[in-house]
Amino acid sequence: MPTPTFFTGNSASPAEYAAAVTPNDNTDLTQLARGLYIGASGDVNVDLQDGGTVLFVGLIGGTILPVRVRRVRNTSTTASSIVALY
Repeated sequence: MPTPTFFTGNSASPAEYAAAVTPNDNTDLTQLARGLYIGASGDVNVDLQDGGTVLFVGLIGGTILPVRVRRVRNTSTTASSIVALY
């Protein structure tokens, strides 16, 4: 797979690449994601583009979380089958 380039279109363009996410409290994603696909229901704790951290509670499996994410934290993340969209 080629290395994705974030936002090759505008911010409303659909994702061009996707990669499975392993939540980790200490490691950023390989690059800033334009959103997350939540495969199985639960909570997702993320670090946003601006450095803020937020816990999204009660996400339903099969939804897309349209936020720019640099890290998906393991602590407090209970959702699974998370995919980063680039």
